[in-house]
Amino acid sequence: MNTDIAPRLGWWQQTWRLAAAAAIGLVLWGTTGVAVSTGPAGEPGPWFFIGDPLVALGCLTALVWRRRFPLPVALGVTVVATVSVMSTGAALLALASVATRRRPVEIGIVVVGHVAASQFGAELYAVDSPPGAFWYQLATPFLTGGIAVAVGMAVGARRVEVRSLRERAESAEREQSARAAQARALERNRIAREMHDVLAHRISLVAMQAGVLDHRKDLKGEEKRVLVRGIAEGSHLALEELRDVLGVLRADPGLPEPPQPSLEGVPELVADVRASGLDVSLSSAVTGVPPDVVGRTCYRVVQEGLTNAAKHAPDARIRVGLEGAAGGGLQVSIRNSPSGARAPKPPSSGFGLLGLGERVDLAGGELCHHRTPDGGYLLTARLPWPNPTHEKRA
Repeated sequence: MNTDIAPRLGWWQQTWRLAAAAAIGLVLWGTTGVAVSTGPAGEPGPWFFIGDPLVALGCLTALVWRRRFPLPVALGVTVVATVSVMSTGAALLALASVATRRRPVEIGIVVVGHVAASQFGAELYAVDSPPGAFWYQLATPFLTGGIAVAVGMAVGARRVEVRSLRERAESAEREQSARAAQARALERNRIAREMHDVLAHRISLVAMQAGVLDHRKDLKGEEKRVLVRGIAEGSHLALEELRDVLGVLRADPGLPEPPQPSLEGVPELVADVRASGLDVSLSSAVTGVPPDVVGRTCYRVVQEGLTNAAKHAPDARIRVGLEGAAGGGLQVSIRNSPSGARAPKPPSSGFGLLGLGERVDLAGGELCHHRTPDGGYLLTARLPWPNPTHEKRA
């Protein structure tokens, strides 16, 4: 955006400005006519009644382009005003228009031109001049020019302020849009993590059981019924958990959220996985109850570890270990032995461990996962568990 060119005026704004300039020129023209009539020359000549108004009309017409070409228009009108008293109002408007740009050199050039033009214009018509009129004729254009410059600079300052406020408003709107887009992205990520945490575990168990049912041809009738019952129960639980998640997303923000998983739910989680047919065991050496954030993160770590083990090693032995106490942190480990299964794996998003890493980072912990030398896999997490007694003393 070019800040040197002022915004275009509406027809009403343009009209009243030109009308004000014409009114000033008309008053000066009438005053000069009266002074000439009472002077030694008697009645004014034809130039006063024809040429002077036509020149003033041309100056007013030129002022229409004063915002696009402020300095050339102002200098042109000021020079032409030497032969037209009625053009004085147009010259003052042109001077004020140049002053809105607040450039001292340009303002000084036009002011000098205005004062010089007024001195030449004073000799255009024969008027009786009282003693000391020279200083009056010199001070009057300086005064009128100073008023025009002051008005123009005030308008220019106001224009700059309005432009600055508009730019700041546009910048604030862009920042608000960016923040809204970021909030939407964060909310989508949160919903995706919640859906993954809730559904991936159940769906993985269902897929694992369906794969066993499809590839094992030597299963007995009771074993098949157990697998089918596990698939039905897992699907039902997945639908219930999906309904709970959607209910949270649709709920009124003012309503309390449903209870979140905690460390106490890990044994039940392991039992559900064991009931689905996986060889999983739990060993816990946790003393005390950790904070809610630590317990919830621990639950999600175990859930993700069991989900990945069910996907990639359904026939492996899985060992879940919990250890920790207040002041020493909470250590979580999920280890599975090598798998010999060659069943096709269910589709995976690849973002489970990434989202889990974000959860652990937010809780202030560390997450590590890698293959073991024997071909298995190990997922570990260390979560902070501050000692409340030390915090109170501090």
